[in-house]
Formats: sequence, structure tokens, C-alpha cells
Amino acid sequence: MRFEELLEQVGGFGPFQLCNVALLALPRVLLPMHFLLPIFLAAVPAHRCALPGAPANFSHQDAWLEAHLPREPDGTLSSCLYFTHSQALPNTTFWGADQSPGQLEGEPSTAPCPQGWDYDRSEFSSTIATEVPVCETRGHWDLVCEQKGLNKATSTSFFAGVLVGAVAFGYLSDRFGRRRLLLVAYVSSLVLGLASAASVSYIMFIITRTLTGAALAGFTIIVMPLEMEWLDVGHRTVAGVLSGTFWTVGVMLLALVGYLIRDWRWLLLAVTLPCAPGILSLWWVPESARWLLTQGRVEEAHRYLLRCARLNGQLVGEDGLSREALNKVATQERVVQRPSYLDLFRTPRLRHISLCCMVMWFGVNFSYYGLSLDVSGLGLNVYQTQLLFGAVELPSKLLVYLLVRHVGRRLTQAGMLLGTALALGVSLLVPSEMGTWSIALAVIGKGFSEAAFTTAYLFTSELYPTVLRQTGMGLTSLVGRLGGSLAPLAALLDGVWLSLPKLAYGGIALLAACTALLLPETRQAQLPETIQDVERRCARNDCLCEHTHVGMSAQVPDALGRMQRGRVCMLCIWCFYASVHGHMT
Repeated sequence: MRFEELLEQVGGFGPFQLCNVALLALPRVLLPMHFLLPIFLAAVPAHRCALPGAPANFSHQDAWLEAHLPREPDGTLSSCLYFTHSQALPNTTFWGADQSPGQLEGEPSTAPCPQGWDYDRSEFSSTIATEVPVCETRGHWDLVCEQKGLNKATSTSFFAGVLVGAVAFGYLSDRFGRRRLLLVAYVSSLVLGLASAASVSYIMFIITRTLTGAALAGFTIIVMPLEMEWLDVGHRTVAGVLSGTFWTVGVMLLALVGYLIRDWRWLLLAVTLPCAPGILSLWWVPESARWLLTQGRVEEAHRYLLRCARLNGQLVGEDGLSREALNKVATQERVVQRPSYLDLFRTPRLRHISLCCMVMWFGVNFSYYGLSLDVSGLGLNVYQTQLLFGAVELPSKLLVYLLVRHVGRRLTQAGMLLGTALALGVSLLVPSEMGTWSIALAVIGKGFSEAAFTTAYLFTSELYPTVLRQTGMGLTSLVGRLGGSLAPLAALLDGVWLSLPKLAYGGIALLAACTALLLPETRQAQLPETIQDVERRCARNDCLCEHTHVGMSAQVPDALGRMQRGRVCMLCIWCFYASVHGHMT
């Protein structure tokens, strides 16, 4: 007996599953609000050198600035340099109070801003880039100009924390349970988020944000599998897309919260405090009965299954779920008592899946966060751009729902990544004067990248067996977050060539699309419970026949029969060859 048969008795989709999805909606909403928070948290407003001695009521302010600030190649006043001696301007007789015309002869020299910067605070009252000192002994953070790399490093360090957290939560949740580790994620996210908002220095902020990223990784690893493991085959797609929609709600809600709260400390506090009611909601969140059975905890699994049956209105008595049947399922599934990341590479098919998923997730994250965190250059303010990027994710979710049901997970994943790469590639060919087309291509690329992200969560959770599902999600999320951490740094490549960041995002997305085609299809397939299930299963679109490894005596005539009937593929030939030579795995 398999777990799907137990699930049929208690109801594979009903009020129990809907309640579970609703309870797990909060972490899905909170994740984008933290992951995309640098759009507002680390925003760099217009700024220029703080110049002493500026007249308070000078009527020709622009002329005075032009006398003290050099111009960039694009004609704008420099944000990072000033003239060491103020320059004379046509039709003006003004010089600085401590300057004279004689000092203005010769080639003008420039220098970095010696006394900090003046910031335009019309859009943001405070960001980490413009942070003012909290006491006399500490200076401004001023993460601009020569320090702009430190500003980007905040996003990189956060995603590095997510990377480490993904490894830890993936392994620990397979060892100690999904629900228990979800509580750890909630509590640690709340505490570290509050510590980040109270940071008194840049070093404290970057450390606490890195640890917050590690805590939030628990949400990314646990939520989707905890939903999927209570669902039957026919409703996994619906629940997966619905869960992804909560992410979109978080993206759009961030635009609203960022618009209403312009101070970075209060904004960080606002997106952290919802963890408190999330902790309380865990009282009603069920542990995965699939996981409990793999651990041999039959009594707990029996209790949750009865609760599921009761809420779904299934007539299952106290003894309706035979403990003998549960013990049999548990015995079959207790294959990996202590999961290890090495288990993901011990067998051929699982190794192939893991390597392909790693490349795919790197490309998905790298392109998604490269597009999401770059909201400049579109002719819209940051709030409008964020709202537009969030709104386009809604139709992308509908597109994913239709495609994964009728086309399949694999082609949908590859197609969405290819669409992202094409949108980025075409945007490189559009002149900067065509602002409308640039906005349209950025929005289309964002929609495709979000669709690829949604499909990746659903697809990956169906590829790994229950005993290693969290571990597999942890590994792929680790590599994915590596891509997410490198995406902000790739934006700095525009100093080498303006189009280089987009070229990098598009090229990696194209590589990931090709890799996704190498994965097996999981549409309408039962979730594998053990490593043996993965090794036995052959995707129907990869092979026209069903390969069953039932012993050497049956394999040779079976392979010969398929070859004689003309139903031959490369895997059939390999099965025949390996059977004859005794190398069948």
C-alpha cells in the first residue's frame, strides 16, 4: 500500500487541505516583502556633495552649483565630485566667499566629497544609504559613490544567509519534521528582524540581515512541500499556483507599505512584525503524515489522517485506517532514517535530477532577482515600478496553471526561462529613446521570470522522494540563492559595459532553459516516496516504454521484446546492454 491510497480514504483535497494552504499563506506573503525589501531599504536618492558656505537665499542656486560641481558625460551635475576651486560662469559675478578669480585660472581640478553628501529626501526620508548617525561617536553610513559596493553587499549578504539557511533547514526538517522547523523559522525571523531594525552601525545591520536571511530560508524550504505532501495528484497544480499567488500579493503589498512608510527602520519593522501571528497559527498547521510514516511514527500519522478525514467529511472510523496498513506503509518507506545531501548523488537518476535542478534554480534566481531589484531606468518612480512588476505576476500565475496542466512541468519551465532570456535579449536592441518599449519588455521579462520561479517550486517538489524532499529542496535552494546573491553584484557590471548585466541575466536564463529539458516530466505522476521509486520511474515523454527493474531473468527478454516490436529508445538499448553485462542499477 502507498500513501496515495491512504490519502484517498481521508480525502486528497478538501477543507483540511484548503485550511492548510491558508495557514501557510502568511510566510509566502512575507518572503517577497523581505527578499525585495532592498528596493526601498537600500534605495539611493539623488545626492550631491555637501558644500559649505552656500548662501541661504541665493536666487541663482543652479548657477552656484554649476560653479562648484563638475558635469558628468551625460550633462548632469556630478554626485560624487566637486571642484577644489569654484569656477567662473558666463554672465555671473559670483564666487565662493573664500575664492577669488585668480584662483580659477588653469585646468579645473576635482576631488571626492570631503564633508559628506546632501540627499534629496522628497521620495525617501531615510534609507540605509543615507542613514544619519545615532550618536555623536558614529558617522553617517553614506553608502554612495566609492561606498556603493557596500550598499549592494547588503543584498548579497542577505541572500548568502538564505543560501546557508536553505542547507540547514532542508537537512533539519527531514530529520526533525516540517512543523517544528517552521516554528524555528518564525521565531528567529521575528527576533533577527527586530534586531536589524535597531541596528546602530552598518556592521551590525549587515550581520543581522544575513542571519535574517538564514531564518527566512526556512519558509522557502518548508512551506511548499508541507502543502504538497497532503495533496493528491490532481490538485497539486492548483495548490502550487495558489501558493505562488500569495507571493505576488506580497510583492504588491510591499509597494503599498513602502509608499506609506518612507523610513527604512519603520519599514523593516512593518514587514517583520507579522511573524508574531504566524507563530500562533502553527497551532493549527499539521505535520506531514508522509514524513511521519517515513520516520516510523505511526501513531502521530494516524492521528493526523483521522483529523484530515473528519474535516473532509470522509466516513472513516477510529479503526477505519488500519494500523497494520499504516505499519506496512511505514516499513516500506523507512529507507533513509537520517537523510544526507550525499544521498542526492548516490544513485544515477537522483544524481541526474539534482545536478539539473541546481543549474535550473541558479538560472531562475539569477534572472528573477536581477530583473526585480533593478527598478531604475524605466521612467517610473520606484513605487509605480514595483506595483507594475507585482501586477504582471498575476497573469503569469494563470499562464503557469494552464501550461503545467496541459503541456507539463518540464516544457513550461523551459519555456518560461526562454521567454525571460528573449525579453532581456530584445531589450538590448531597443534604443533608450523608446521608453515605452523598454518598460513593456522589462514587464514581460519580469512576468516570464516569475512564471519560471513558480514552476520551479512545483516541479522540484515533485521530482524528489518524500524521504529526501526537504533535503533536495534545500540543495536546489542553496544553489538558487547563490544566483540570487550574485544578481545584485552583477548589476555593478554596467560600469564595464552598460548592457553587460542584462546580457548576463539573459544568458544564464537560456542555459537554465536548456537544462530544464533534461529533467523528467512529473505531470499526473504520483509523488515518489523512496529513492527506489525515483530510480524505477521513467518519464513517459522520455521513453515510449515502461522500464521495470524486476530481476535479471525478466529484463533481458523484456528488452528484447520491446526491440522486436519496434518500441526502441536509447534507454531500452542501454537496459538490454546493461542486463546482459550485469551492470543494471
